[in-house]
Amino acid sequence: MELDWITPAERLRALPPYVFARLDELKARAREQGLDLIDLGMGNPDGPTPQPVVDAAIAALQDPANHGYPPFEGTASFRRAITSWYHRRYGVSLDPDGEALPLLGSKEGLTHLAIAYVNPGDVVLVPSPAYPAHFRGPLIAGGKIHNLILKPENDWLIDLAAIPDDVAKQAKTLYFNYPSNPTAATAPREFFEDIVAFARKHEILLIHDLCYAELAFDGYQPTSLLEIPGAKDIGVEFHTMSKTYNMAGWRVGFVVGNRHIIQGLRTLKTNLDYGIFAALQSAAETALQLPDVYLHEVQARYRTRRDFLIQGLEELGWSIPKTRATMYLWVPCPPGQNSTDFALSVLQQTGVVVTPGNAFGPGGEGYVRISLIADCDRLGEALQRLKQANIRYQAEAVGSHSE
Repeated sequence: MELDWITPAERLRALPPYVFARLDELKARAREQGLDLIDLGMGNPDGPTPQPVVDAAIAALQDPANHGYPPFEGTASFRRAITSWYHRRYGVSLDPDGEALPLLGSKEGLTHLAIAYVNPGDVVLVPSPAYPAHFRGPLIAGGKIHNLILKPENDWLIDLAAIPDDVAKQAKTLYFNYPSNPTAATAPREFFEDIVAFARKHEILLIHDLCYAELAFDGYQPTSLLEIPGAKDIGVEFHTMSKTYNMAGWRVGFVVGNRHIIQGLRTLKTNLDYGIFAALQSAAETALQLPDVYLHEVQARYRTRRDFLIQGLEELGWSIPKTRATMYLWVPCPPGQNSTDFALSVLQQTGVVVTPGNAFGPGGEGYVRISLIADCDRLGEALQRLKQANIRYQAEAVGSHSE
């Protein structure tokens, strides 16, 4: 029976194709053809969840009290763990009863915040390139995206002075993310001070995604938005347990900041979900209380991979700046190739999966993102395959692959 009269809502039909889903299809097809894939596409940590966190989850599973519906606002003990961690890391004081809200991963919260606050036609400022949830959430809500194109000559920072006054006056929200996915760019404290002043001047809700707060190297310490005086008046900040603690599949994150903004998100979520399984919240508490020695091990792992891959790409003609944070390298495509064609060419010729930069918006065209989610032996194999396929940065070396 034909069901062509059942059509998706316009909000879904307006969404551009989700590149990661398309990548999954291509990877499945490649595996069917017998290719040994080296998947450096998604930011999916390859390390184990810390054993104390696993043990805490197992213990919490044995407690019958954890098997009912959890509180909508999250357990009080997890919220206290969040605010204690914040004070310890950033010296920021937060009220666990109104200024912290557990989430089913930060992606869920980032998207639902747009639904809670963006009306159809509202202008939303989003950097490009950006983590897809930063623009897809507002699109689902019916918002009008104004792309803030980021440029390498400005160190991939938002150029606030380039935002037209009429756009700034209309803007409802501004999403941003430093350290950045996908560019791995970092922002100095002065940038945060400037963006808070900009948002206060134009009465814009600031939404900062601090997903990579702990994945920093070489003595660098990322800035929290909430460290900036006045930021809590107009903003919130999102975190995830996925990256630092290798808990991507656990789906636990949180948002902190302005209590009125958080209350709006909480109100929406009470109509959509019942929150996080209490046993997982208990495990997440343990993660936030882990000694820093674990964090240092994670940082060292990614730093070693960063150095190894940058050196290997240099031998193939690329000059990649040494990143100070995240689990990514932002790599320019060889001249004459766009993001999609280059990523597809690499996959078909070598079995190495990278993410085309245009998956992160129009500002990502001309680049691919490589995730540091394999050990150096496997990264070395990826580099060797690129070399054997004569995939290099020099235009003349890759001309035959651009057709």
